[in-house]
Amino acid sequence: MKYSKIIAGTMTWGSWGKQLSKKDMADLMKHCLDHNITTFDHADIYGAYTTEAEFGKAFSDAGIKRETIQLISKCGIQYLCDSRENKVKHYDYSKDYIIWSVEQSLKNLETEYLDLLLLHRPSPLMVAEEIAEAITTLKKDGKIKDFGVSNFTPSQMDMIGLRMDIDVNQIEFSLTQHSAMHNGTLDYLMTCGIKPMAWSPLGSVFREDTEQSRRIHRQLGELMDKYNATEDQLLLAWIMKHPTGIHPVVGTTNKERLRQAVEASKIDLELEDWFLILVASQGHKVP
Repeated sequence: MKYSKIIAGTMTWGSWGKQLSKKDMADLMKHCLDHNITTFDHADIYGAYTTEAEFGKAFSDAGIKRETIQLISKCGIQYLCDSRENKVKHYDYSKDYIIWSVEQSLKNLETEYLDLLLLHRPSPLMVAEEIAEAITTLKKDGKIKDFGVSNFTPSQMDMIGLRMDIDVNQIEFSLTQHSAMHNGTLDYLMTCGIKPMAWSPLGSVFREDTEQSRRIHRQLGELMDKYNATEDQLLLAWIMKHPTGIHPVVGTTNKERLRQAVEASKIDLELEDWFLILVASQGHKVP
């Protein structure tokens, strides 16, 4: 397995969240490694283009061997912030920008290569041939190992995939946002052998108090003793039951919740329990 089953999402490690110190970041990295979380998910825009560099300094100080971890980053979004002279949030997938962005990420992360580069979101103006040229150059120069996309539809993956191999699609997927099961996205990934990663894997279950979330809490509560698991763990186990082999990207910086997330990968929900949880989310039986 190239990437750990549970992936540590870094979006909230810096100024967009917990504002961890360099020492705290290094300590959290080591905690992740101690619990078999070896993959760290970044994007150039996190922290308004600051979190990668903060992580890189902490990584350098932590003394962790580069070959023991996997670093993911994303590019393409041009974000509105003080460090960029952008008039509007937009996407740039020109050859020169992709290469420049990766080189910036390598500098910030203090590494010589990315294990995986993702195009952050599809652009209506992206040109597959130009993207392919950039990826070919980056792979040839040893600056990236794998290439993938994020939030792409099957037709968008077809357009890109005709020119180069796609290894990963990182999508939003959870019990409360499972449209990828019905719109052909997960079917396509399974057919093509593309690995799915899921951002926001807990969905809105703990963020919103709705009839849906109350149904879900009731159903999870009935299963917690059976599986000796927390609600978080059951939600992650529900995702990981899918035969595509989804890797949840877990955004918490709480050490105990990270440990529990790893334990969730050991839970194998029984078939009918999986459907009970789905029905709780949908509010009606399956067709």
